[in-house]
Amino acid sequence: MAYIILIAILLLMVFLPGYWVRHVLSKYAQQEENFPGTGGELARHLLNRFGLNHVRVEPTSLGDHYDPDDQCIRLTQDKFDGKTLTAITVATHECGHALQHAASEPLFLLRSRLARWTVWANRLGSFLLFAAPFVALLTRTPSAALLNILGAVLVMGFSLLVQMVTLPVEYDASFNKALPLLKAGYLGGHQVPAARKILRAAAWTYVAGSLATLLNFWRWIAVLRR
Repeated sequence: MAYIILIAILLLMVFLPGYWVRHVLSKYAQQEENFPGTGGELARHLLNRFGLNHVRVEPTSLGDHYDPDDQCIRLTQDKFDGKTLTAITVATHECGHALQHAASEPLFLLRSRLARWTVWANRLGSFLLFAAPFVALLTRTPSAALLNILGAVLVMGFSLLVQMVTLPVEYDASFNKALPLLKAGYLGGHQVPAARKILRAAAWTYVAGSLATLLNFWRWIAVLRR
């Protein structure tokens, strides 16, 4: 019974933050009278202010993010064109990542490097998982089990490592970079608590993602050990 309760709690921690984040972002996605520009315009202003004129700002349909390879901040259309608290806060958060990149902050660079390695680890791991049954059939040796475990570690383990490194990177972009900038004159005092809620909600999506990856990794290892 205790085991079932623990699993239920973990599942709630994985899935509930997504609903909460959508609620928070929607709640503050209303036009604000005191914003002179859109999320996209604020991102451009902040980048220029810190001498990052080469970093582009573009609309996208693939989710808000900073692309370190293209050196580009991409915002969904509602954030790019919106004069809302959600748009302003998210745009500033993505600028925080550009500032991390410009300063060559070690954790940011490590996450970018790991993300590239993860693509190859997933390919190799998937190949090993696919090949393991054929190896077992042909050789009839325990080596196939080792291939399964190695494949799972490459696929799930690298993803989990990226998630673990991502958490402090996202926290820094939100609370050490974006929030101080917003409090320094871009938001009214009454809007700062709401911006903090938006940043906290966004951070929880990464916590939930890490928990989901950890549960998946644990499930794979449990299955392969049988």
